[in-house]
Amino acid sequence: MVAKFHFKLFENIIMNKEKYFCLFWFSLLLSSCSSRHNVQYDPNNPLEKLQYDIAQKFEDSNFVNAHWGVLIKSLKSGETIYARNEKKMFMPASNMKLFTTSSAMISLGPNYRYTTRLVTNGEVKNGVLNGDLIMIGSGDPTISGRFDSGKVTITFEQWADSLKILGINQIKGNIIGDDNCFDDEYYGAGWSADYETDYYAAQISGLSFNDNCVDIRVAPSATIADVCSLTWSPNTRYVNIINQTTTVAETDSVNDIYFERKRGTNNIFVHGKLSIGKRPFIESVTVENPTKYTVMVLKEILESKGISVLGAVVDADDFADTLRYEHSTQLASFTSLPYSEIVKTINKPSQNFYTEQVFRTIGKERYGVGSMDNGRSAAFPILSSWGVDTARLRYADGSGLSRQDLITPSDIVSILSGMSKENSFLPFYESLPIAGIDGTIKGRMKGTKAESNVHAKTGSIGYVRSLSGYVTSSDGEQFVFSMIANHYTVPTRFAEKIQDAVCVMLADFKR
Repeated sequence: MVAKFHFKLFENIIMNKEKYFCLFWFSLLLSSCSSRHNVQYDPNNPLEKLQYDIAQKFEDSNFVNAHWGVLIKSLKSGETIYARNEKKMFMPASNMKLFTTSSAMISLGPNYRYTTRLVTNGEVKNGVLNGDLIMIGSGDPTISGRFDSGKVTITFEQWADSLKILGINQIKGNIIGDDNCFDDEYYGAGWSADYETDYYAAQISGLSFNDNCVDIRVAPSATIADVCSLTWSPNTRYVNIINQTTTVAETDSVNDIYFERKRGTNNIFVHGKLSIGKRPFIESVTVENPTKYTVMVLKEILESKGISVLGAVVDADDFADTLRYEHSTQLASFTSLPYSEIVKTINKPSQNFYTEQVFRTIGKERYGVGSMDNGRSAAFPILSSWGVDTARLRYADGSGLSRQDLITPSDIVSILSGMSKENSFLPFYESLPIAGIDGTIKGRMKGTKAESNVHAKTGSIGYVRSLSGYVTSSDGEQFVFSMIANHYTVPTRFAEKIQDAVCVMLADFKR
């Protein structure tokens, strides 16, 4: 009889499989909702209360169609405070810079400096340099850098003065740029073609100047219907700027100016309308072939200082044979700030160009040539030593501009935890934006215990917002955290609000 009953029950299930399947999943849904919203915790246990409050933040209904990846740990004990999808892969945006800057801090060291050299293969006689003037790049991103903390800006005027001191008034040869310390991949893997004009996707090169951009100042004319006033720095013939703007009436209150550099050229079109009375503004636009750009500006400055140049501007890649320097003579050089200062320029404003240059520099110093592959090969052993899963890591570029980058919150926490034990931790920690004080979180968490406390790196591309770093609790316990939102369709400030609230909770926490 029992056997018949079991057989009959089985038969009913088979005959009504769709109904039972729906009931099964409905019961699971009820169970999930129940466990989510009716979590029991001891209100007298501060840690359980904190964990519950954090969990509620990430249940925000605005993100029901999105993904949160979160990991928060105590640096003191290694205890996990909160975890959510911490082993899942996420696009990190500029949190990728944490991988690059931490690897460089170990691989290059905080005291690493770039040296760019100016040499000749000729001789100076009666004020004439009978030979070429060659600028040998080292990958330095800081030459005339506009984000160098204001401490050093190299100008080619100084080099011109050095040549004048050496008695050089004329150069019979070419001005050559040697960028062969890096390979010839100008862009990161997966970068959109739409970015090519924009400063945050400047071309990568072993020889660079002014972040490989020209800075265009736009001001309205005093007369309606006139074109706007355009000036640019450096004032170079290397770019051809086509003014297609219009000044309109003040009552129109329009600021609709946009820039377009035609692919493969240095023809920059400036389009749009600007009202009379609007403030002038500056837009940085990328250039094609940074090496030629750099030596062109050098040539123009030499000529402005009274040193005539009879030859042309040449990229060393245009020669069939590799340049050799056994018999060259150094005429001048430039040494950059140490990496401990350069890393601040990367992390605080989230500067992509510097990051890509540094990432290739890691590869150059380890393998002789700077490339993405060599950078990865040099960085992976360092990352792996901290517990990063490099077998699954997808390191498409150094800066996080690529949507092909894939990491886990656990990876980031491993990096931050690993760096906290390194001798070079302090310059790395000081390079991160500080809540309410500077960098990309200058305006966030003001008036809370998180202000001046949280040191964290932001990240933002389309439908991605990340925040990872360090925060100290009310009783002095330091936490390391990573919070990444992917695929949300609400305004980004909603994600920031959740991230900031969790940071404040951690700053307020007391065991």
